[in-house]
Amino acid sequence: MERKEYQEKLEAQIKEWRAEIDKLKAQAEKKTAEGKLEYKERIKKLEQRVEQTKEKLDALKETSSEKWNEVKKEIEKETNEIKAQLRDILS
Repeated sequence: MERKEYQEKLEAQIKEWRAEIDKLKAQAEKKTAEGKLEYKERIKKLEQRVEQTKEKLDALKETSSEKWNEVKKEIEKETNEIKAQLRDILS
């Protein structure tokens, strides 16, 4: 996958995650007080991870060709962890 295509794909994924987070926030409001607190904390951690990935994407745009693969590997690791967190919250 070429660099530009990868960046566009990741930007779309980040938008999807943010939409999913918004849905989770709405679901959190339906939880009991104790459940809501835990759920919101998990959502907050997920949001932070998504933001870190966005920052890495921004860095990727500025990265030289030599470091591109290194940054891409970091982003892929981060995206896998976000997906796992999201699955965990949804289950």
